[in-house]
Amino acid sequence: MKKINLSIDGMTCSACSNGLEKYLNKQNGIFNASVNLVMANATIEYDEKILNQEKIEQFVKNAGFKSLGEFKEIKIEKKSKREKIKFILFTILAIVLMYISMGHMIHLPTIPFLDPHTNTTNYMISLLLLTICFMIYGFDILKNGYKNLIHRTPNMDTLVGIGAITSLLYSLYNMYIVFKGNHAQVMNLYFESAAIVIYFIKLGRYIDGISKDKTKEAIQKLVEITPNTAVVKKDGIEKIVTLDEIHKGDIVVSRAGEKIAVDGEIVTGKAHLDESFITGESKPVSKEIGNKVIAGSMNYDGYIEYKAEKIGKESTISEIVRLVVEASNTKAPISKIADKVSGYFVPSVIAIAIITFLVYLIIGQSFETAITSFVTILVVACPCSLGLATPLAIVVSEGLCASNGILVKKSEILENAQKVDTIVFDKTGTLTYGKLKIAEIFNYSNMNDKQLLQLVGSIENKSTHPIGKAFTDYIKQNKLQVLKVEKFENIAGYGIVGNIENEEIILGNSKILEKYEIENTHLEDERKLADNGNSIIYAVKDKQIIALIGVNDIVRENTKEVISTLNKNKIQTIMLTGDNNETAEKIAKNIGITKVIANVIPSEKAKTIKDLKQENRYVMMCGDGINDSPALASSDIGVSVNSGTDIAMDSSDVILTKNDLESIINLIQISKKTIRNIKQNLFWAFFYNILMIPIAIGFLKPIGISINPMIASAAMVFSSITVILNTLRLRKIKF
Repeated sequence: MKKINLSIDGMTCSACSNGLEKYLNKQNGIFNASVNLVMANATIEYDEKILNQEKIEQFVKNAGFKSLGEFKEIKIEKKSKREKIKFILFTILAIVLMYISMGHMIHLPTIPFLDPHTNTTNYMISLLLLTICFMIYGFDILKNGYKNLIHRTPNMDTLVGIGAITSLLYSLYNMYIVFKGNHAQVMNLYFESAAIVIYFIKLGRYIDGISKDKTKEAIQKLVEITPNTAVVKKDGIEKIVTLDEIHKGDIVVSRAGEKIAVDGEIVTGKAHLDESFITGESKPVSKEIGNKVIAGSMNYDGYIEYKAEKIGKESTISEIVRLVVEASNTKAPISKIADKVSGYFVPSVIAIAIITFLVYLIIGQSFETAITSFVTILVVACPCSLGLATPLAIVVSEGLCASNGILVKKSEILENAQKVDTIVFDKTGTLTYGKLKIAEIFNYSNMNDKQLLQLVGSIENKSTHPIGKAFTDYIKQNKLQVLKVEKFENIAGYGIVGNIENEEIILGNSKILEKYEIENTHLEDERKLADNGNSIIYAVKDKQIIALIGVNDIVRENTKEVISTLNKNKIQTIMLTGDNNETAEKIAKNIGITKVIANVIPSEKAKTIKDLKQENRYVMMCGDGINDSPALASSDIGVSVNSGTDIAMDSSDVILTKNDLESIINLIQISKKTIRNIKQNLFWAFFYNILMIPIAIGFLKPIGISINPMIASAAMVFSSITVILNTLRLRKIKF
């Protein structure tokens, strides 16, 4: 199975994207196709033995759209001056058309040479010419409607196309009757209905296009963070290049006031960098040799040279954009329900319109009345607002999440986060910063403390666990040499093992003693370290404990407030850690977590999550380390802090780029408001159709309430605008 993401041209409304999606999913060799209207792209999973990109692009063409190749960037297509002038021109033509066709009905001054009574031919030809202009203007609607009908996926364009063409043909027929001598039929021309229906559809899409661009602005701002050029240094010579010309391993120069061009590692110099767009930290961060830099960071005050490591699509910014785009391509379950309803709704409306037309003729009503009702039903029932209700709200919310440091990989998370009733937190690196320091040492060896820590730190230098950094930091600060380590092994959930000068050194928690059948004869010292809130590292050599090392961590800012807020909202909080029970209990008590599960290995963490789910709990797991990956993958929603390991972030559904646990509360709040907004949108969309279709059929004519195709098209646009405006309220959510 292979996946491709194509840019699609020609989609103008949700009916277009739904129609293309249904058509693609019917094709042999395509496992799954997801079409995104707002991002104008399609993500397609297919069998590479049957299909290739060329054949898939032909499917897109057959469906009435155009593939622009692989999706590379988000484009905000600002309305060009020419397009605005064109829209203004057709607005003027619409007013002129309405004046000519209906002005005399409301006793407005009549243009003499266009008077329907005295200059019938001029009157009819002027209406016909103006209507032809609008049919050309809306040719994309007519073409898409026809193709979707042929592909048996009728959509909104199909309804509009059938209605407009029916009005045009009926008017041409009456025009012919007038030329034959029956001048009374001049009052039965409905050219303006065909034209104005198309105009109002175009109006709605023009407004919709503006709103879609606004939903992409937050993502686009991320794209624009990186500079267009950079200075690369080769053989002592500096050269200005574009970002595309930078290769991995190149030395890039950054001076005060310049932005970092690509992700990399400092090899020369020192500076303070502003990384607030990623970390949320408002204060500039001091960076020196060996520190990582992120593309888009602002260099405040220093000169640095850094080696390019992640370029192009591998950069942090590109990864953020990719995750957001992929998330917007997935569909929330509530969206699938709306799509399914729309799939049945359009054929049903066509059937209702045909039945109404036939019934009117059978009961003796005029052909004019029957055809007008037929067209009105088709126009008034266009499910544009129904199609917009969910995807627009999802994309607005994803943009809101991205701008607030919450990267959501799947849009279904925005629907499901509000269901969470249990949140399980890892301790080290999640509830705490993971910035550990060596606090206390019980040294039982014949080495001094510095020699002991050099030995331990050399092995920990190969570990990715946050505890290991306390030792590597100690080595750097004390300018100690890192000893050569052989046969290094990471034993997940227990610790690490390595050989130095052919002697095996074992480091880990208390469980590693059980694993290697080593007797713990230092329980009193262990208790002292635990009482002081330390994580305890056992150092073993020659099957003997040579040291107990206490490492302290710092609880993340606002953690206590976050736990308190979650508890108030009746969301159970649990600490799940591989650390010893005493240390975990002490930290948990300090921040307000009442349930602690300690001394667990990765497989036990995953089992704990599964056990909670079997209790019908909706579980969110928040972690950062390799040992959290199974639990993150097993949970209903896996959340990783951005400072975590790559594998933890790959296993998670959400990444908190600001490393702030308050983002979890923000995610739940956005989820609740998004679902509420979608339900409001669906209600108004359904309410509108339920209300308007009976009126269009004519059920309320006995009490004097009726509508024609023009009023129907205006009402349909009003319905869509209501959904758009209601959705855009989500952008005003404040935290």
